[in-house]
Amino acid sequence: MLGLRVGFARLIFMFDRKSYGLVWFKRDLRWEDHEALATAAKHGAVRCIYIVEPDLWRQPDMALQHFEFVRECLDDLHGALSARGGGLEIHVGEATDVLARLWHEAPYSALYSHQETGNRWSYGRDLKVAAWCRAQGLPWHEFAQFGVLRGLKNRDLWHPAWEKHMAAPTHKAPNLLFWSSPKAELGLAAMYAPDHLQHNPPQRQRGGRALAMATLQSFLRQRSTGYRGGISSPLLAPDACSRLSVYLAWGCISMRELVQCTRAHLAHLPPQASRHRAGLTAFTSRLYWHCHFIQKLESEPEIEWRNMHRGYDGLREHDFNVQYFEALKAARTGWPMVDACVTMLRETGWLNFRMRAMLVSVSAYPLWLHWRPVGEWLATQFLDYEPGIHWSQMQMQSGTTGINTTRVYNPVKQAQDHDPNGQFVRHWLPAMARVSDTWLFEPWLMPQPLQEKAGVVMGVDMAKPVVDLALATRQAKQSLYARRQTPDVRAGQSEVVKRHASRKTVGMRRDRLTEARPTPAAAAAQQLGFEF
Repeated sequence: MLGLRVGFARLIFMFDRKSYGLVWFKRDLRWEDHEALATAAKHGAVRCIYIVEPDLWRQPDMALQHFEFVRECLDDLHGALSARGGGLEIHVGEATDVLARLWHEAPYSALYSHQETGNRWSYGRDLKVAAWCRAQGLPWHEFAQFGVLRGLKNRDLWHPAWEKHMAAPTHKAPNLLFWSSPKAELGLAAMYAPDHLQHNPPQRQRGGRALAMATLQSFLRQRSTGYRGGISSPLLAPDACSRLSVYLAWGCISMRELVQCTRAHLAHLPPQASRHRAGLTAFTSRLYWHCHFIQKLESEPEIEWRNMHRGYDGLREHDFNVQYFEALKAARTGWPMVDACVTMLRETGWLNFRMRAMLVSVSAYPLWLHWRPVGEWLATQFLDYEPGIHWSQMQMQSGTTGINTTRVYNPVKQAQDHDPNGQFVRHWLPAMARVSDTWLFEPWLMPQPLQEKAGVVMGVDMAKPVVDLALATRQAKQSLYARRQTPDVRAGQSEVVKRHASRKTVGMRRDRLTEARPTPAAAAAQQLGFEF
């Protein structure tokens, strides 16, 4: 933990009413290109706070790994602010209570923060904060965190606005004048993890802007050469993927910085660097899709807890099999590729996009589990949990959007395609090391004598499949397709397209509504899953 160094030459104690701007850090844990901080600094002294909100950390999509990652980010942020003559105050309590306490201690001129497109709880919290600010006659200045538009009425306007946001100059606040109360304690003294939080993978990424920038540079300069062709493989993806999703999710780096740095690096690549150029070009397109999916949740917060297309209500809710769900969480489905992915996720907090999509597909089709409980569990497993992307993708991969192509991933075929030598499965499922390539991905077919020779026991060393994969998948697809053909579902497609479909990909005939037909490149981008 950094010491509480404070440059008193630039730290001022002021008690005049409304003498400073209060900057509230949430999921924007950086000091560069921080529009709220830069804007507040233009109007005078700033006071920087982070609020540990107990109710937030009681939500079912929060995990210990998220809390510890935030702690690391705050440590880094506090060090940067300390070096500039100030520091970060950590307060504990509900946001309105903390803001009211600070207001009564020494009223501030305005509240500054970034807009947050978070879970239902954070949405309700922000409504309460807005009401409290209005009651005090206090301005609350919120700024866009990503290329996401609040109050968007027409999706046709979204893409030009995204490009405008990304092209704008980054925000600098070089000359900060800090306000601080003598009662406040700077640093992380109040940052204690709640006892109820669980799951902190031993091999997860660590937080902080310094690590975010180092990860960005290693990707732009070297690792992006393997991006095309590498991100689908669970073996290659840990290096080929950018690994920046977690730093974007918690705001260690801004999307604008990332887009501008990537485009600048692309512009300076020599003509012969075709593989490098292809990797960064593909990566740039996924940055666009990142904000596209978050916009869905911003425009319709209800997709976190109800079907995007209401015609799919009741499709899976009443058939939820808890035993199947527990087998999935315990990495005991019996399908080696699935169980290896769950194990990797448990140990690292990360998984590449195709394997994430496969996990959701397996849960939604052969296991026939509703996306909401599965989504809550996966949110705790993903260190880079970003609500807007997460819930949009949970619904897309589960087939409840009404406008996207049904995607059913066969876990045996995925293993054969992306782990042909069994290296990934054997690494994360040590018991499988003794199984030959012939039976590795379908060990339940292995004859008893060969099981004995390998020294493994089905049901003990290796789980038996919880369902017949082919039969369960066929039944699930039949149920989904039957629902898709109903008049209510067909009639509801146009409203979903109007609100959520990308205008870059939807081809609509004027005389009739058809399924959105994306270009091949856009279709690939829509299958990106969660991480990029």
